[in-house]
Amino acid sequence: MISVDYVQTMARYNAWQNAGLIALLAGVDMSELERDRGAFFGSIHSTLNHLLWGDKVWMSRFADWPAPPGGIAESISLTPTYAAWKAERQRVDARLVHWVETLRPIELRGALSWHSGVLGRTVSKPKAGLIVHMFNHQTHHRGQVHAMLTSAGLSPQDTDLFMTPEAAAE
Repeated sequence: MISVDYVQTMARYNAWQNAGLIALLAGVDMSELERDRGAFFGSIHSTLNHLLWGDKVWMSRFADWPAPPGGIAESISLTPTYAAWKAERQRVDARLVHWVETLRPIELRGALSWHSGVLGRTVSKPKAGLIVHMFNHQTHHRGQVHAMLTSAGLSPQDTDLFMTPEAAAE
């Protein structure tokens, strides 16, 4: 279904997009980041927290990282401030990129079983599809953040995969 190259590309894309958000949000007042903007998780900060929480949940399943506290409802308060979110986001992105640099094709095969809090039962799905899901989840929620930032008058960086720094250099 997917290759190690795909996973590496998506991890680098994720880190690039998050670095762009970090740069853009550096001068934004916390009250603006916490303002309810009508998105699924309400605010920019809550959505970014959920996204970070989701990455940590999936990586706890893929690579035995410590699972974050709480469930989806608590995910929106994973970090209390922009500074705390930024530090944790950068740490998680660096760990995720390191993970994919050492990933082997065999690690993309087989099923992954876990207890789903959402479904209230054990679930088993192909690991490769779940990795695709993690990256899709990132893109989905970053798209929501992009829309909220745009409506707030900010201009997020381009999001096209072919515009990543490494792709642009080719």
